[in-house]
Amino acid sequence: MTEVGIFQQQNSVMATTASGLRLAPPPCLRFPQSSIRAALSKQSQRFLTSIATTDDLATTARLIRKFIASNSKTVALDALSHLLSPNTTSFSRLSPLAFPLYMEISRTSWFNWNAKLIADVIASLYKHQRFDEAQTLVLEVETKLASRERDLCNFYCNLMDAHSKHQSKQGIFYSYECIKQLHSHSSSVYLKKRAYESLIGSLSVINLPREAETLMVEMKNKGLRPSVFEYRSLSYAYGRLGLFEDMKRVIGLMEDEGFELDVVSSNMVLSSLGSHNELAEMVLWLKRMKNSRIPFSIRTYNSVLNHCQTIMSILEQPKGIKPTSLGALLENMNHHEATLIQELVEPSVLVESMELTSSELKLDLHGMHLGSAYLILLQWFDDLRMTSATKKHMIPDKVVVVCGMGKHSVVRGESPVKGLVKEMMLQMKSPLKIDRKNVGCFVAHGKVFMNWLNET
Repeated sequence: MTEVGIFQQQNSVMATTASGLRLAPPPCLRFPQSSIRAALSKQSQRFLTSIATTDDLATTARLIRKFIASNSKTVALDALSHLLSPNTTSFSRLSPLAFPLYMEISRTSWFNWNAKLIADVIASLYKHQRFDEAQTLVLEVETKLASRERDLCNFYCNLMDAHSKHQSKQGIFYSYECIKQLHSHSSSVYLKKRAYESLIGSLSVINLPREAETLMVEMKNKGLRPSVFEYRSLSYAYGRLGLFEDMKRVIGLMEDEGFELDVVSSNMVLSSLGSHNELAEMVLWLKRMKNSRIPFSIRTYNSVLNHCQTIMSILEQPKGIKPTSLGALLENMNHHEATLIQELVEPSVLVESMELTSSELKLDLHGMHLGSAYLILLQWFDDLRMTSATKKHMIPDKVVVVCGMGKHSVVRGESPVKGLVKEMMLQMKSPLKIDRKNVGCFVAHGKVFMNWLNET
């Protein structure tokens, strides 16, 4: 196939793999996508901008060759990852170019053959009904891994996962049928468990929990014990759909099997309840976590606060973030939200984010979504005022708030949390300023900061 020919749209034909399985066009499924997207490097941003401005196939092929030849492995794979991501909104119309970009990358001296990456490319091709190219890559994998059934099984599981990210039910079952043919001639328990695990997880991702639970029952009937992963995936799928009784029922089954309720499963429950504005139920679940001695985490904060309408509305305003104290925030909330926040605020989460020595007081906001960073800052200020008032606080030489430089933000180098902290510090006339030596931090002299805090 010529370089220009790679770009040309193929007819929607049926394709047959070496396993005798046929690929068919996926149905048009519409499900909400995750809001999480990969960061994009500046080099990749410039490259995608350049190819977005041309409709000439030869020019696009030349730009791809030039980009791969003049950039590092990391930058090239960064651009490919962005085009393969189903959650990408910027340059989404360029996603069909993932295949020609992958082909050019595969010709480089630094390229290492990777079955998982190929699975992502195949799922992208399948999504765009490019079945000839998809078949070529599937045959390549089947040939390369023919004598290694475990690796081949893992490839099909990766392919199933990739299809689930694109919400392709038919793609998922296609991959599963490949695995079924594989383990029909195998006595490997690992292979069978791995296939069920992947299928149950994938069906849960595309919000088909009834089908997923049927397979879990089938799995048990064959003497295979589901892991905590399957139970979590299934309960989360029911929760996202608002089927809370089923969600709780599956969690009960999980506990009956000897798996303890933990913070990961609890955060999934909180996120599900929050997406349906079940604030009272969220309060009860937080109480259950405390009674069961399940520690809150930053993700617990994220799971709750992402669905707190008052806080989200405050953060939507680019300027003038108010209120700037925890007490004032609670006064601006309705009863249900205030009760939820009071139940959520947990000293241990703040303590885990803080580090205090005689020379430095540091608050690290890494891993926090905007709502969590906002609440933790208010909680931190209150805590410092209280400890200072009781004369138990040791004043350090320097105060540091770590936001990060936006390496993992949607737009690399632009940290939303940093923007939030900057706006809050300006509004509050705080002595915390962006560190000239590390732009991902805000710094202030300890005595100056504590004097300001006690005066506000």
